[in-house]
Amino acid sequence: MSQGSSVAVVGSGLGGLAAACVTAARGHRVTVYDKNSWMGGKAAVLHEGGFRFDMGPTILTVPRVLERVFAEAGKSVHDYMDLRRLDPQWRCFFDDNSRIDLIEDVDAMAASMDRFAPGQGIGYKKFIAVSEHLHGVSERFFFWKAVQDLFDTIDIRANMNPGTLRDVLSLRMHATVASTIRGKVKDARLAQMLDHFVQYVGSSPYGAPAVLCAIAHMQTAEGVWYPMGGTRAVAEGLMKLATELGATLKSSDEVTGLDIQGGAIRGVKTASGTAPFDAVISNMDSVRTYRELVGGEVGKTYEKKSFEPACSGVVLYLGLNKRYDHLAHHDFVFSRDPEEEFDFIYRKGEPAPDPTAYLAAPSSTDPSVAPEGGEALYVLVHTPYLRPHHDWSKMFPAYRRTILEKLKRTGGMPDIEERIVVERHLTPQDIHDRYKVLNGAIYGLASHGRMLGAFKPGNRSREVRGLYLAGGAAHPGPGMPMVMMSGWIAADALDQDIRGRAEPELRASA
Repeated sequence: MSQGSSVAVVGSGLGGLAAACVTAARGHRVTVYDKNSWMGGKAAVLHEGGFRFDMGPTILTVPRVLERVFAEAGKSVHDYMDLRRLDPQWRCFFDDNSRIDLIEDVDAMAASMDRFAPGQGIGYKKFIAVSEHLHGVSERFFFWKAVQDLFDTIDIRANMNPGTLRDVLSLRMHATVASTIRGKVKDARLAQMLDHFVQYVGSSPYGAPAVLCAIAHMQTAEGVWYPMGGTRAVAEGLMKLATELGATLKSSDEVTGLDIQGGAIRGVKTASGTAPFDAVISNMDSVRTYRELVGGEVGKTYEKKSFEPACSGVVLYLGLNKRYDHLAHHDFVFSRDPEEEFDFIYRKGEPAPDPTAYLAAPSSTDPSVAPEGGEALYVLVHTPYLRPHHDWSKMFPAYRRTILEKLKRTGGMPDIEERIVVERHLTPQDIHDRYKVLNGAIYGLASHGRMLGAFKPGNRSREVRGLYLAGGAAHPGPGMPMVMMSGWIAADALDQDIRGRAEPELRASA
């Protein structure tokens, strides 16, 4: 490979688009392939009856990831999208009919917690201090670099100094997210609220490592944002930048395999034949990349590996003829018992009988999502990833009823069915069929395991030269900012490898 190499990006989700922008900005020839008729992956949009719904992710945090992607091309993200800061960040509804807003300012939030449950504010401040430290450790050792295991994070010889040892010990490898939170915040409702930061990565707080508590500080420090026009505006902004940088975007063009010769990438295979490329960045699920695109002995090896998919979900898109004024832009309607809920989803592998529902009600921020006075209500309930016995064509009607009853009982929406004028939905089977994800898992691979739960398949393939991985099932994991960071990392690793191999040739010819 040489500078200006040809690079194929497989999959145009936010990770793939970020990778395409960075790779093109660094002078390489980029072609993006997607099997769907639209670009943007899960950041798709649904127009129905005058309503507009984001179909996938809806909460944007850590905007500096986007800023860094656009800065690669000397551009400002703010010239491509209108980002609005949201505060309160979430509104929380509990089974006992109490409610509290999660607000950005830590001192104000602590005071609000003290009014809600006396004595809890100091525990929240202590939790955020732990979260801030873990965020700093993550920035030093996990973020913005290609990582697959502990040895990628720390150069033992160079970094095993007292400071690094303190950082390693502070990762609290003996603890989970749930135990860390409950060690600081005793009120069950407030602990349940803080648990849900780890739902950004589709994992159980009872199984996820304590380092993922860092997500809380990322959000309090950098805010929650809404791109006007919805999350789709992020995909469109990245697509516009990629096109300006000379990338070619090919929708309805599925990559069915990789051309690998001598253990190295030589191109991609599509229905129309084989196209030569020097390198490939796959934004397809990493496990399915190896199993379906690489195949052969490497694919068989991955068949035998034990990867746990993250959770899936049921999504309802409800066009309401009248909005609910008591809802914030983002809301959680919490389950009666988080241990029961997570036990069903992550251990029993069955839908929770009383689930937590996440709601996005964006009309107060963006009136264009619905006819005047209406609401484009997005409802997401996490479910297990697909099991062989799950038949969602039969399971969905009853679970829809469970979700709506939850909204009526705990979310203060007793008349919701009377307000619905448009309704569409996605089930785990739909998600599996629509996107190249593993067993319908929305968030890639689960982040479970106290020691190694934060690690995902690496961005630089150790099995195939010239293959790089991005997306929620690659390092650093799922969530809007993380998948875009994974795209940056994959592109950076590719560019470093190309420049490293090209440099001796340049010296020889000088």
